Amino acid sequence: MKRQHRGIIAGIAVAAAAALALAGCSSSSSLGGGSSSGATSVVVGSANFPENVTLGYVYGGALAASGVTVSYKPNIGARAAYIPALENGEVDLIPEYAGSILSYLDKAANAKSGDEVKTALAAALPKNLTALDFSAAADSDSLNVTPEFAKANNLSSIADLAKVPGSVIVAANPEFQTRPDGLPGLQSIYGLTNLTFQAINDGGGPATLKALLDNAVQVADIYSTTPSILDNKLVTLTDPKNLFASQQVVPIVTASKAGKISAVLDKVSAKLTTKDLLEFNKRTGGAEKADPKTVANDWLKANGFTK
Repeated sequence: MKRQHRGIIAGIAVAAAAALALAGCSSSSSLGGGSSSGATSVVVGSANFPENVTLGYVYGGALAASGVTVSYKPNIGARAAYIPALENGEVDLIPEYAGSILSYLDKAANAKSGDEVKTALAAALPKNLTALDFSAAADSDSLNVTPEFAKANNLSSIADLAKVPGSVIVAANPEFQTRPDGLPGLQSIYGLTNLTFQAINDGGGPATLKALLDNAVQVADIYSTTPSILDNKLVTLTDPKNLFASQQVVPIVTASKAGKISAVLDKVSAKLTTKDLLEFNKRTGGAEKADPKTVANDWLKANGFTK
């Protein structure tokens, strides 16, 4: 299965629970910058996992530093809860993942590249919501190899796997074997005929990593913001033919406020990278167990948004 933030989540129970959370978890901005009583007011929400919470504080902190009055409703839940909250004005901004929000809004969508997803998303969003600039930062499926394997076979992209002599074993969740953007896509889009498949049902977690490091498999599908990629200096193969749909971070905002806040938010998106997301997750999920607010504030200071 893909991570919750990329799945199509529904359910009355989730929405009901989130309604309670929305009523009780609002907090005022504390991430730097002043605000005045006449300033624009923005409520920043997030899904209920640390990476997205951190992104919410990053975008909100930059707005607060520019003079916008910001409050937060983090950990709302899944899309079935926070998209209605966006639509009815309970929140004004949610950091999203482009391909996933498009799939949620339009189940027939098949856009892949960033430009294609951007066009399709603009058409699929409710009229009172707007997608701002896409960031280079992305949280998506990614194919990874060890640095030793990459060097031995001169690998930098998925297409380069065709040069590897003999059979190449790819590890991923079981559904990758039949997913259009899984093994069938590697064969049809990249023309790779030298692949065999090993199902490991842990979402690119410890078992998948161990198999890769032990050379039991040579390629592993690991989500692009998983800290083990950094920790083990794995080489993420580029995807020039867009096998995986763009999952670039994009702020979804209330259309009526977009004109007043888009300039600041676009500057944030212009500086965010996938490596930043990796660092966010390493700090919040690793030994440090850092608070997402702290991680966000550190990023804002390092990138010139706050002092």
